[in-house]
Amino acid sequence: MDYKAVVIGSSAGGLDALRALLTRINRSFSLPIVIVQHLSPLSDNYLSNYLDNLSDLRVKEVEEKERIEPGIAYIAPPNYHVLIEENRTFALTVDEKVNYARPSVDVLFESAAYVYRSSLIGIVLTGANNDGSKGLKIIKQYGGLAIVQDPKTAYVDTMPRSAMETVKVDHVLNLEEIADFLNKLRGEV
Repeated sequence: MDYKAVVIGSSAGGLDALRALLTRINRSFSLPIVIVQHLSPLSDNYLSNYLDNLSDLRVKEVEEKERIEPGIAYIAPPNYHVLIEENRTFALTVDEKVNYARPSVDVLFESAAYVYRSSLIGIVLTGANNDGSKGLKIIKQYGGLAIVQDPKTAYVDTMPRSAMETVKVDHVLNLEEIADFLNKLRGEV
């Protein structure tokens, strides 16, 4: 399959999970990665700066109307939902919280599924609620690939377990296996 983008959702324990995952992805990885990590609304851009310093990939915070580029890992800014537009740019909104969160994994996953359809990979990592389950189901409905962190390896297993109960996932992997899987992909944007 010719994949065009990866979306990732994480919550409780996500900082460690994202660090472990992103530091294992090769610099040559050619797909954009868009990440929602549940954060305090008062957070600064620490997460993107921290991960950028550790990862071979460029990691940056999403900016309004920014064009999505290959080989960059984008982090949702605190207190904004991230949507992907048809023209493959970002839109930021302060609409109501979804699953008690803004940014919401479901909001990102659903908008990405409508744009990328079968060429999208959705990944649900550690977390303490069910955010991402509905969005991962929509990714699967459009023919995309669904990956979930093995709940036994998650800091909090609620998000991965909820995703597995909601949709028939394609792969249940630990973080190292997810990184290995992504590194083996060949994709052009």
